[in-house]
Amino acid sequence: MIYSLARGLAFALSVLLAAYAGGSVAAAPGAQKPEAGTAMPIQHLVVIYQENASFDRYFASYPAALNPPGEPPFHARPDTPAINGLTEPLRTRNPNLAQPFRFKRTQAFTCDMNHDYTSEQKSYHAGLLDQFVEATEGNPSDARQTCPRDEQGRYIAVMGHFDGNTVTALWHYAQHFAISDNHFAAMFGESTRGALNLVAGDVFGAVCGPPGYIKAARGFVIEGETPPCGDPVDSTAIPAPTNGVIGTLVDDGDPYWDICSTREAYPFPVVAMSGRNVGDLLNDAGVTWGWFQDGFALGPNGECYPTSHVLEAFDRATGLDPATDTNVLQDYVPHHNPFQYYPSTANPRHLAPSSLEMVGRQDQANHQYDLSWFWRAAESGHLPAVSFLKARQSQDGHPGTSNPLDEQVFLVETLNRLQRLPEWEQMAVIIAWDDSDGWYDHVMPPLINHSATELDHGCGTITQGPPGRCGYGPRLPLLLISPWARENYVSHAISDQTSILRFIEDTWLGGRRVSPISFDNFAGSLADMFDFTRPKPRRLILDPETGLVMSRP
Repeated sequence: MIYSLARGLAFALSVLLAAYAGGSVAAAPGAQKPEAGTAMPIQHLVVIYQENASFDRYFASYPAALNPPGEPPFHARPDTPAINGLTEPLRTRNPNLAQPFRFKRTQAFTCDMNHDYTSEQKSYHAGLLDQFVEATEGNPSDARQTCPRDEQGRYIAVMGHFDGNTVTALWHYAQHFAISDNHFAAMFGESTRGALNLVAGDVFGAVCGPPGYIKAARGFVIEGETPPCGDPVDSTAIPAPTNGVIGTLVDDGDPYWDICSTREAYPFPVVAMSGRNVGDLLNDAGVTWGWFQDGFALGPNGECYPTSHVLEAFDRATGLDPATDTNVLQDYVPHHNPFQYYPSTANPRHLAPSSLEMVGRQDQANHQYDLSWFWRAAESGHLPAVSFLKARQSQDGHPGTSNPLDEQVFLVETLNRLQRLPEWEQMAVIIAWDDSDGWYDHVMPPLINHSATELDHGCGTITQGPPGRCGYGPRLPLLLISPWARENYVSHAISDQTSILRFIEDTWLGGRRVSPISFDNFAGSLADMFDFTRPKPRRLILDPETGLVMSRP
């Protein structure tokens, strides 16, 4: 029960899908055009894409922190604007089975929530927002995780949140730069969907994958299922198995064009996508770009996952010597790398660039790099125009495998280093998250795209476009760090994950969109978070461990 391109589609839909799926062959080496400039002061964009946090999980009480002894203090500026956080009635008379509560800093390592496509919709209960404990609550997989129960024995961590004594750096960035309190996931669902929406504005286009991972069509032709992909392959010249059926990816899956897929500690079935993504558009325009993910490089003998780390910052906060911690996490996570799902932008064998000068340009790496190459390029004058940064697993913020303290170390060290580059005065850094992990948030997302399948709950009575694309999804944090960002500013303008994609398209690509049905076509703008009326060469250097301000020249 998935779209069949071979039969039964109306002419207009055939044209639309042909436009979506066309042009997926990578440009030949050396074919890169001269790099285009922009019409604004922003010449470099760095997108730091973190894992699994609802807006309320990090900013429910902003800017008021409890400031208990032993935790880094946070004191807001008196001119801090109001943010759409938890009100007193929602704190004390919340309609959910448990009331919202604050996690202490030593409780930063929590369990992972249930955040699949259907469960997240159920938690919002068609706007009542009262089913989070029943629908998305998780349970601990590690004895160190904080995952409390109520008097009835139900796990209730899903209702917890942190304040400026734990996510201290994020609150300071919000004080000195810009934050949105009206930013949403493009659609409900898990990490792979959030990653694909960032770069393609869509999760439709799957050509192979396991049963249950590719969504059946409703309202158009209902015909067949995609075939399994089989094992991952080591060359983009090897096409993905197909029977002419294209569907919507509704669950996490590892990329077909990645030799490290299915080999991680928590293996996922393999999925392949068709169509184009923003990397194809940037290549067409001659704009340098790259996806830089920690742990992407293979080992000296070609082995996957040669590097791993423990939760170092959390260990130190709880009095454990990280050197004695035996809970080691592999750095690289394949299903967090969206470009590996497309043959036009994948680097299946994790090849390093042919030279430092080719970072961001078309060669054997195909714009997919280990994070170390970003710093080698940036600090030698080869910073790409558009860069996506992905932390190692222990620092990406994902509950159950990471935490806000280790995440803070990565964010602060990255931003401190970026602010020392000569390109800083022409740079914008966006910190965003791929999904909510199912954590409680008190704002009902606007329903801008309906889907009426057996997987959907309260997402309308019709299906708009391909099925399984109910959106917007949960509210997520988004921060803009830049000399050109408004200072101590809260944006209330509606945006979603594909607003980042739209910013790239509007800045470097003349407003070109990925496809006729991708969500970047109606994404809200991030423009109100910028102020281009005068230069503001400001910096904010923080302490990675505490998140406290070290200097603000």
